[in-house]
Amino acid sequence: MEHIFEQHGGKLDAPHRHDYFTILFVKRATGKHVVDYQTHYFAEKQVHFVSPGQVHQVNTPEKPEGWVITFSREFLVENNIPESFISNINLFRQFGESPPLVVDEETFGKLARIMSEMEDVLPLDLHYRNRALGSLLQLFLIYCSNSCNLNPTQLDEENSGVCMLRNFKSLIEEHFHQWHKVSDYASEIPVSSKHLSYTAKSLTGKTAKELIQDRLTLEAKRLLMHTELNVKEIAYQLGFEEPLHFSGFFKKQTGQSPSDFRSK
Repeated sequence: MEHIFEQHGGKLDAPHRHDYFTILFVKRATGKHVVDYQTHYFAEKQVHFVSPGQVHQVNTPEKPEGWVITFSREFLVENNIPESFISNINLFRQFGESPPLVVDEETFGKLARIMSEMEDVLPLDLHYRNRALGSLLQLFLIYCSNSCNLNPTQLDEENSGVCMLRNFKSLIEEHFHQWHKVSDYASEIPVSSKHLSYTAKSLTGKTAKELIQDRLTLEAKRLLMHTELNVKEIAYQLGFEEPLHFSGFFKKQTGQSPSDFRSK
């Protein structure tokens, strides 16, 4: 992180997105990290997780201390790491809040040692070098997941509810522009709407409807902030038949009209 800070001359990072996973492993830093319009303040011994497609901005007025790890979906495939592992540990949130993980001294020491191993392996011309890095990455994430207050069933890849939730989230990502009703997703899985909502609530704390609405709201914010599309065009792009319906939905979700959000 120090090197990146110096490369940019300490200038404010512009909001941007990547098509790969990003981890900020922070020893100490000041300032803030904005992920999909949620602000999180840097401190000591934190781990920040950014999923592909999330808009984020790093603002560190003073030189930070820490590391940045990035890896692609292709890296996961090449190293036989199932994406369900990434999904089930629930550290990378595709949408919704992505708060940093604060770790204790012992866990930070373990993560720092893994990071040091990664730095040692990276420049070497080793057979199975990427496999070694993949194993270290998995160990890093496992230690992180054990520092979270997660529902343990979320980590069980054989649990039918976990599989259903993973499928549901994947369908939301693919169809949220067209499908706004829980029944649309439930019939595709296929389960009843009531069972899908119960499963989502028990594993995430949010109903199926709330997860769909979260994704729509997030995309609306991205389009308002990072495109020149007007509110009417955004409404149609997100599958609303009437712009007024979209404006009412957005204000109910955020407390602001689309125009007010864009102007601020």
